[in-house]
Amino acid sequence: MPRDTSIRSVLIIGSGPIVIGQACEFDYAGSQAARSLREEGIEVTLINSNPATIMTDPVMADNVYLLPLETESIEEILKKHDIDAVLPTMGGQTALNLCIKCDEMGLWEEYGVKLIGVDIAAIDITENREEFRLLMERIGVPMARQATAKSFLEGKEVAQDFGYPLCIRSSYTLGGAGAAFVHTPEEFEVSLTRGLHLSPIHEVMIDKALLGWKEFELELLRDKNDNVVIICSIENFDPMGIHTGDSITVAPAMTLSDSTYQRMRDMAIKMMRAIGDFAGGCNVQFAVSPDDAEDIYAIEINPRVSRSSALASKATGYPIAKIASKLAIGYNLDELDNQITKTTSAYFEPTLDYVIVKIPRWNFDKFQGADRELGLQMKSVGEVMGIGRSFQEALQKACQSLEVGRNGLGADGKELRDQAAILHSLRRPSWNRLFHIYDAIKLGIPFRTIHEITKIDLWFLKQIEELILLEGEISKFDVSNISRDLLFEAKQKGYADRQIAHLLKCLESEVYNRRDELKINRVYKLVDTCAAEFEAMTPYYYSTFDEENESIKSDKKKIVVLGSGPNRIGQGIEFDYCCVHGVLAAKECGYETIMINCNPETVSTDFDTADKLYFEPVFWEHIFDIIRHEDPVGVIVQLGGQTALKLAEKLERYGIKILGTSYRALDLAEDRGSFSSLLESNNIPFPKFGVVESAEQALELSDDLGFPLLVRPSYVLGGQKMKIVINREDLETHVVNILHDLPGNKILLDHFLDGAIEAEADAICDGKDVYILGIMQHIEPAGIHSGDSFGVLPPYNLGDLIMAQIEEQVKTIAVALETVGLINIQFAIKDDVVYVIEANPRASRTVPFIAKAYREPYVNYATKLMLGEAKVKDFNFKPHKEGYAIKIPVFSYEKFPNVNKELGPEMKSTGEAIRFIKDLKDPYFRKIYSERNLYLSK
Repeated sequence: MPRDTSIRSVLIIGSGPIVIGQACEFDYAGSQAARSLREEGIEVTLINSNPATIMTDPVMADNVYLLPLETESIEEILKKHDIDAVLPTMGGQTALNLCIKCDEMGLWEEYGVKLIGVDIAAIDITENREEFRLLMERIGVPMARQATAKSFLEGKEVAQDFGYPLCIRSSYTLGGAGAAFVHTPEEFEVSLTRGLHLSPIHEVMIDKALLGWKEFELELLRDKNDNVVIICSIENFDPMGIHTGDSITVAPAMTLSDSTYQRMRDMAIKMMRAIGDFAGGCNVQFAVSPDDAEDIYAIEINPRVSRSSALASKATGYPIAKIASKLAIGYNLDELDNQITKTTSAYFEPTLDYVIVKIPRWNFDKFQGADRELGLQMKSVGEVMGIGRSFQEALQKACQSLEVGRNGLGADGKELRDQAAILHSLRRPSWNRLFHIYDAIKLGIPFRTIHEITKIDLWFLKQIEELILLEGEISKFDVSNISRDLLFEAKQKGYADRQIAHLLKCLESEVYNRRDELKINRVYKLVDTCAAEFEAMTPYYYSTFDEENESIKSDKKKIVVLGSGPNRIGQGIEFDYCCVHGVLAAKECGYETIMINCNPETVSTDFDTADKLYFEPVFWEHIFDIIRHEDPVGVIVQLGGQTALKLAEKLERYGIKILGTSYRALDLAEDRGSFSSLLESNNIPFPKFGVVESAEQALELSDDLGFPLLVRPSYVLGGQKMKIVINREDLETHVVNILHDLPGNKILLDHFLDGAIEAEADAICDGKDVYILGIMQHIEPAGIHSGDSFGVLPPYNLGDLIMAQIEEQVKTIAVALETVGLINIQFAIKDDVVYVIEANPRASRTVPFIAKAYREPYVNYATKLMLGEAKVKDFNFKPHKEGYAIKIPVFSYEKFPNVNKELGPEMKSTGEAIRFIKDLKDPYFRKIYSERNLYLSK
């Protein structure tokens, strides 16, 4: 059946600000859907309040509304545009909940808007736990014993009937909010009260806990003809009891028998058909008993693109959101092309001849006092994915992608050797669970003990044991006499040269030279969806060690863009926005574009964003081999946050051209001594400061600088370990803590300008001319990290004298640093004097915000400057429109109820929203100004 031609205009609802449980995977989904619908000539209108996303860029939709995700905003859009249909399945739980509210108000009916991609009945039945349980009972799909409760008394009655342990989950929430395992009546009462409070309908589902069962997910697509395909099977490394967003996951499923997989497949299809008659995507989760019977219980079904959909898309190469949006407008699967082969249809189930491993990324260090134990409530802020020919290779590559100070899994001398501490960690799993399982096996703790505590399948434990045995074999040799076969085996299992160097007690470069001598070279394989049965047309690659290389180097001039790796607080989706725009600008200039990144949630790792995608760790060894293979004219590092910048020194050392601002200038801006000399020579004020390498030096310097002091390590993002101290005791404690967590890092001490106003500016520069993109004033006084502050663009009460000082300083510093591309400068203003706090000649978190506020592709302009394809004077900048844009920080404190919520120099927000106001009389501005301007004095 061809597409529904009555649908000429579609509204896509986004997911709002990034929060834990709902991150940039929905930016990826929304962007794909918008592009997919526009290919069909459909007018796309998009609403989202998140300025950091690609999906809210003017290039993505015909009409973009950066408005609060509220029914009033939807009605405003419906009055302005003749919308035929709404697609709410690309914006997570936020979009579905908003869609339901609009339906209850009768908005869709009043304006003649049809719902596509799902139906209200399907949303209702999957979110109403009791109705869902009764439906599963009717269709013969088993579930754990469960019941709903709408009051404290009802919940107590259920607990008395079922017995402990129990699982409590809130209805209509995301990221497992309100979910918990309880083992005692006391725990139950606390969790029941919290769960009822968090549910928007004051309802919880109480299940008999399936602790220790294995957990699996299936991603499905269905068309109007009721054809269903399973896109991907995903197995959780961790058993039931840890939220799937916090679990290491593997695709395809590793430990499932074929007969059980077929039963699971049939159950998933039956469930999707039972919840409603709609065309689109579904995510279904199952529990499987860890015995020979392999009993299957359904957990839940999500009738929308889920967090796992992005992972499944990147794992298989099958663009789920793109195909789901076409199915929503009436196409059938067999009428659509396989986007990878271009010669077969989308009505097929991908076959993988490789393995992917996803590992979550946590930021517990940002949440003092947080409960770090993993459970039913999601706590991770991002994730990485590794692709390899084996589970072991994919696992090592995923570990190398995490940026947690490890070179992979093991072989770095950082093992925990305290048996009691290891066993405690295994009983109370946290972010380091995987590393401590490795430590337990290496220490000789019996498999039976590890399995009984963790309930992790023995197959996974044996895979890790094989790695440890291999390390023991390698350690018997040195770099000069290790055999080719043994070195080749280590590389095939994913070991980095650094890990092997640790085992051989030599330098990383010596291992690299040895394998080069033995012709053990990295090759690149295509992600082709069909295990090489058909030729793939899409250049989406991963590396391994084999004979045949499938990545053919072209003769075109090409550039590499280094991605930002996993999302974390301080380095999030805004850097992916910058990377994508960098790729688009380079394409415009005629360059072949090569993207290197390891984050499956992002638009940058979509297979058709860049001309070539290498889904690889942003890790030196992998980067260097790709650069050697592709021979680009240069590498862009200033768009990928601190992840990419940290590689600049090695690129410079190996003679690889850094496009745009030089490494020397990047380093000068980080070196406070050199940077202050630059400021001094240009008569630019800055707070008194010093650089120390020990607590003793810090105490001596404090006598000269005076308290309060701002203490921070160099080369970090998001204000990591940054703190204001007011006495010698606090100073000594904090410096010792920094040196413990970041050994070898220089520590900066600045005299803190108490009570100062804070502002920041972003600009572009071609080395000579400068254009200021925007100046933003923070509502909170200095002392709150800029990422946690409300910001107003343009400033709301800085006088002409102050603005003139800021503009002059921006231009002077940008030229003095020989900036080519972007620069962000932060200021403190006190007694009508503008002090420079820091300058970062790179993309900042605020660039996407300013670009959306002023509707200008500033990153595109900056990229063309980096490439030498334009000068500042070549751009036709639009005059800034009247009014103000407010940057609103968004926090995920509900995940950590006992955390210290006090704001300070270290960033804690997970996302941001934008709000436009006409003038400063606006009630919203007046409200936040009165609440936040005196934050510190409260």
